[in-house]
Amino acid sequence: MQSSMQVVEESDPMVIDSVEPSAPQSTMTAHAYPPSSEPDVGFVYDTEMTLHCSPDGHPEAPERILRIWKALVSGHYISRAKVIPTRQVLEHEALLVHSQKLWDKVEAIQYMTQPQFLDSEEHYEQLSLYICAATTLTARLSCGGVIEACLAVARGELSKTFAVVRPPGHHAEPEEHMGFCFFNNVAVAARVVQNLTPLKKILILDWDVHHGNGTQRAFNSDPSVLFISLHRHDGGDFYPYGPFGDLDSCGEGLGLGYSVNIPWPENGMGDADYIHAFQKVIMPIATEFDPELVIISAGFDAAEGDDLGECLVTPVGYAHMTYMLAGLAGGRLAVALEGGYNLDSITKSALAVTEIIMGGAPPEMGPMVASEAGARTVWLVARQQSQYWKSLNARACEPEGLPCAAASYSSYKTVVPTEANSPPLPTQEILKLHRQHYMYSEHGMMEVPLVSAELEQRFSGQVICSPDVFQCETLVFVVHEFGNLRVEMSASVMRDAQLERANLIEFSKDLVTWVKAEGYSLLDVNLFPKPNGSILRPKTKSIRALRQEVITYVWDNYVMLSSGRNIVLVGHGPACQQLMDLIDMRETSVVESVRSVIQVVGHWPPCLPSRPENLKWYRCHSFLALGCDHSIRRKVQEVEWHGHVLDVDEDRSVALFAKALPDIKRFVKAQLSCLK
Repeated sequence: MQSSMQVVEESDPMVIDSVEPSAPQSTMTAHAYPPSSEPDVGFVYDTEMTLHCSPDGHPEAPERILRIWKALVSGHYISRAKVIPTRQVLEHEALLVHSQKLWDKVEAIQYMTQPQFLDSEEHYEQLSLYICAATTLTARLSCGGVIEACLAVARGELSKTFAVVRPPGHHAEPEEHMGFCFFNNVAVAARVVQNLTPLKKILILDWDVHHGNGTQRAFNSDPSVLFISLHRHDGGDFYPYGPFGDLDSCGEGLGLGYSVNIPWPENGMGDADYIHAFQKVIMPIATEFDPELVIISAGFDAAEGDDLGECLVTPVGYAHMTYMLAGLAGGRLAVALEGGYNLDSITKSALAVTEIIMGGAPPEMGPMVASEAGARTVWLVARQQSQYWKSLNARACEPEGLPCAAASYSSYKTVVPTEANSPPLPTQEILKLHRQHYMYSEHGMMEVPLVSAELEQRFSGQVICSPDVFQCETLVFVVHEFGNLRVEMSASVMRDAQLERANLIEFSKDLVTWVKAEGYSLLDVNLFPKPNGSILRPKTKSIRALRQEVITYVWDNYVMLSSGRNIVLVGHGPACQQLMDLIDMRETSVVESVRSVIQVVGHWPPCLPSRPENLKWYRCHSFLALGCDHSIRRKVQEVEWHGHVLDVDEDRSVALFAKALPDIKRFVKAQLSCLK
């Protein structure tokens, strides 16, 4: 088969038109190859892919690929490579992954009238999409471009390619388009490669900050494609939301073990975390799988400076990851642009990847240590995946000092709602709603309204109080994350939603019974936020800042305005951190009124006030309930900062709280009796 690719010289109009639509002709000197030397790297780009745009502005904008292409041209990369002609994906190719219904929906967009565009705007916004007259063309070009980039490598015409395309594709599922994506470019390309070339074993590595839900669904039961994704998950509170993409989403049927998810629990993940994941999990699994082709879903929204991703990966980090992947599959590597919305960040990151595929070596990184959250996540993934991959040694990944049954960033089953087309509610939300209903209906608890729309959106209905909250002399102020199933996960405990619901209700009954019997009032705050709803998360406060705002608002406007002069602070699991924040932020009023500080941490690390002057006071008033074999027991000096310490032979967090409650009651009564 004769190659249709071409070497781009300085006079090639494609390069000039591709820099800027109205740019003057370039005078850049092209790097000429001798007749015996042919470029081994190719690029895909087409100016028509810039036609998909929103008149109101949008992060997924034409400038994303314009800026990258301009930098590639001005950096003399294109003149040393081949430009692969782009084409539209064909219907039979798209149907290798997508349903006929989805194909028809995307095809129909090009025939819509302006009133139809306006009428459908809300529907597409719910899917995190926008459309215009050129959407069909650009979506087909983007997918077709990635197909050609992968075929060029699979056929041996080139060793490496980079498809600078848009719109992205990795969120597009077999039955639905979503999240800025219409067709799943890399998934369709992988299927075309398998159909048209001898290459069958394909690794798709997705480092976009969002989980490649569409790509995983396309191959979830297929052992011929190994899908690996590093992404923010935030316990299911980051787009595309929910359990899919958590560490125990490992595929199904014959594909079990061929989906590997590395779900970061928070923002701020950087080079050290990503390289640690590559060294400990990704490269061992990839080497054992031994792919014949590697495709990178190269989203650059985990790059430093991207407001949607809020992570810290640098161009050097992307270079090292590319370099490691380029050592697989005999060097056969195709890179396809996915997300990334800071123009400077995606341009620098794309250039760093290009340097590697053009034969460069990655720059030195210097000493690095993965963050605690990153190291813990990698260990949990290794522990999960080691049942499928012999090359993984989970014990070697265990961070020093981590509890043997540390909490997992685990998934939860989704519950399909009865209302058609409503988003599914995760089990965590069902559990929270069930407990709230129980507290309202059985114990007369009342909802505390919150002051801002942002707090209402994330915590509405989750701050409740007893009717006598302003009247009793002693007030029990409980903060927790009940319903957060990752708090319940341990090395030996499997989650069961029905059991968790029963535990929550039983403990809530015991808690209210104790408070009422002693004549106390109760303030109950659930700090596990509701999930956000769109990939376009507005730039807002961090979750920790929102939690601090909730707890200080309740303290200032309810606790301090009540008749209670004896306050009992009770924290459960990760919410204990907010108690320490409260102590530091409201030091004077806390020291004057708080008689007991209870932490029921299970296997989570216990917290201390950050201000040294509060440590002595805290030690005199604190009670700490630990799960069995907690790692802090091996750190004598840390234990000494906590006053009364109780070991509880229980792994499950809520059950541990219930077992510790009798000792908590005695401790509180003793602390209050000292005042008489």
